[in-house]
Amino acid sequence: MKKLAVFSLTFLLVLLALTAGPRLFPQQEIVLTIREGVPAISLALPPFSYEASSTQAREAADTIHQVLADDLRYSRVFSLVPREHLNYIRPLNPREIFFKDWESIQTRILVVGEISQSQNRIIFEVKVYDVKSERMILGKRYQAEPDVYRLVAHRVADELMKLYGEKPFFTSKIVFVSNRDGNDELYMMDYDGANQTRLTFNKWRDYMPAWSPDQRAIAFTSYRAGNPDLYILYPYEGKLVPVSTRGTNFSGAFSPDGKKLAFCSTRDGNSEIYVANADGSNVRRITFNSAIDTAPSWSPTGREIAFTSDRTGTPQIYIMDAEGGNVRKVSFGGNYLDAPAWSPDGERIAFVSRVDNFFDLYILNLKTNKITKLTETSARNESPSWSPDGRHIIFSSNLSGSIQIYSIDYDASNLRCLTSQGENKLANWTN
Repeated sequence: MKKLAVFSLTFLLVLLALTAGPRLFPQQEIVLTIREGVPAISLALPPFSYEASSTQAREAADTIHQVLADDLRYSRVFSLVPREHLNYIRPLNPREIFFKDWESIQTRILVVGEISQSQNRIIFEVKVYDVKSERMILGKRYQAEPDVYRLVAHRVADELMKLYGEKPFFTSKIVFVSNRDGNDELYMMDYDGANQTRLTFNKWRDYMPAWSPDQRAIAFTSYRAGNPDLYILYPYEGKLVPVSTRGTNFSGAFSPDGKKLAFCSTRDGNSEIYVANADGSNVRRITFNSAIDTAPSWSPTGREIAFTSDRTGTPQIYIMDAEGGNVRKVSFGGNYLDAPAWSPDGERIAFVSRVDNFFDLYILNLKTNKITKLTETSARNESPSWSPDGRHIIFSSNLSGSIQIYSIDYDASNLRCLTSQGENKLANWTN
């Protein structure tokens, strides 16, 4: 079984020839699950109607319906009414909704879609009804060609999330590293693993990508100049900007407002954390000690940064103010904790810990100081990154033998693999 490389603290440890050994957690409680207190919203998604004579309309109806259904199941906000329950009520007539029928099968929200064809495009009209009040609460009309059917479905799912005050994420992108084309390069994909696209093309290794909040820029480490330097890539503009080219530079992380960039560098001789403007200007150092400080992760407010440090002898998780003051340790026990990732709600930090030579993901609740073990396998599970809504986490694992990117819900349910070509790792999901 191939081993997954760790490119935060371990990356630097290899460069500096440092080692650490396994320990257990003696002081913090391990719990198995986190419970959500709000029940999912019951939603009916009957098959979409379409022009029977149009093959393109039928294909669009099938694709958009399937992708939208998958999105809503994944959301944990909505619960789909089983399709077989539709057999208990009269067939849907989009022009005349019999709300009592839908209420009888425990439907709270009804989504109705109609598809027609206009030349080489389809027109998709979607209407969302509140069954109890018998009123339409959302209506949208889309024109689309076949290559964007999935995007249309994701946009509808996002609209439903926003309708109920939830953060939309179905049109968000995941950036990651893959060697499928022979060299470690940057790629991006949809949240569900679809539309995997290569972003960089060179013979040097590219590592540790991180999205800006607006998904217009990616900070990453590259050896393209022969040294591990930090760059910012603007993939939609085709622009590349160097940020730090002295020493070893890695673990770039944009602040929530997109105005600043935290990163780790040995430019002054020791591994320290620095903050620069988002364009790479005005670099300033914010940690000052002889320990290894790395893996910065911003709090959702932008006022604090979580990071890894071995200043007490072993790698642990710390939090400091964004300017470097008020440093405090938030992990206790264990002698290898790394790669903190702050949740969008600000209440939790996901991280990696090595216990008995196994690398697993854990979640630290900052309010209760309790730890949830998220993975428990003989595989090497690393590099956690939260979904924008805080209900899901992506990570790298060699669970299948090769290194791939997986998604898992915050309560350890719904594990699924998102990649399969080559080896894939170091994924980042923009918040």
